[in-house]
Amino acid sequence: MTNPTVLQVLTRGLGQTLPAHPGKDMTVPQAPVRTPNLTERETRLAIKNALRYFPSSWHATLAPEFAQELKDEGHIYMYRFRPTEYEMKGYPVDWYPAKTTSAKAIMMMIMNNLDKAIAQFPAHLITYGGNGSVFSNWAQYLLVMKYLSEMTEDQTLVLYSGHPAGLFPSSPDAPRMIVTNGMMIPNYSTREMYDKLYAMGNTQYGQMTAGSYCYIGPQGIVHGTTITVMNAARKYLGKESMKGVVYVSSGLGGMSGAQPKAGVIAGMISVTAEVDYAAIEKRHAQGWVNEIATTLPQCLDMIRSARKDQRVVSIAYHGNVVDLWEALADAADAGEHLVDLGSDQTSLHNPYNGGYYPVQLSFDDALKMMASDPAHFKELVQSSLLRHVSAINRLTAKGMYFW
Repeated sequence: MTNPTVLQVLTRGLGQTLPAHPGKDMTVPQAPVRTPNLTERETRLAIKNALRYFPSSWHATLAPEFAQELKDEGHIYMYRFRPTEYEMKGYPVDWYPAKTTSAKAIMMMIMNNLDKAIAQFPAHLITYGGNGSVFSNWAQYLLVMKYLSEMTEDQTLVLYSGHPAGLFPSSPDAPRMIVTNGMMIPNYSTREMYDKLYAMGNTQYGQMTAGSYCYIGPQGIVHGTTITVMNAARKYLGKESMKGVVYVSSGLGGMSGAQPKAGVIAGMISVTAEVDYAAIEKRHAQGWVNEIATTLPQCLDMIRSARKDQRVVSIAYHGNVVDLWEALADAADAGEHLVDLGSDQTSLHNPYNGGYYPVQLSFDDALKMMASDPAHFKELVQSSLLRHVSAINRLTAKGMYFW
């Protein structure tokens, strides 16, 4: 286990000398390339905003580096400042170098949110949902950790979208930290404008628990999901025993791992489609899914076998859920009923940048098209959704309950 003295580097902040660039961390999943469509003026402003954290003597080195990140990925993550001295995860609270237990707890929560076993895109500071950001860049992470290490019970740290405004006088009865994320002026609150402002370092989408540092993963919604699927079977299928009930959904990302686990707890057969095999491997290794189907025929046969044996099992299908829905609908039209309950937990708040993958493309091809031809990608997503809904409607007409 890491020696607790290693965490003393958290008091350093940005440091006094420019650190060596550690390179991109390619051992973890990579976030899709963003396409904010910045003008030349906006591009310059994005770089200027990024440089505000650093002494002017560093700007000649950092400015072209940040410009290249912005060009290549549509955002400035500041990879040079990604910490490498310690493993990113939550440690025992007493290990953290801070003056108050509250500050230590916040430091632990931040690092837990960025743990590679938990975060969706940890090198990009994204915990879940495709764009649920802990911070906008690594400089913000380092500065916040430094502030937390210095904070007393008579101070409050104020943050906006990952940016620390500083420590302010308060009292022991006041919050130790006040956080807000994603503030947008209503008249300009469009997805296109948000993408620009995120790229320029003005705002970030913190989701519910990424930017508030209290993410606890799929277990946070297991109880609610379990109750939901059981009550769906009771109310709409008239079943008290869940044996043999087949529940189909999609998405094995940050929160979605709760679905297969809930199905098993309820005593059902759960099938969850996921296009990213890395996500399936993670959930399988963590015990959220029991078995993996790599082809559509194999998946259908596994459903048939589990239903015949009345076996409680969770199955991850590596493929697009639209293909699965259409195959299930074709089976239903032929008189074979293979699904009773249906739902979905893909990140459709973020449909054009990794939250939804169109059935017409492989996972890898979709990632490429998002960056190279976002307009065509959007058309494919919309076309895929029409097929998606059509297949579900065919199944609900045959008695499946979908929500």
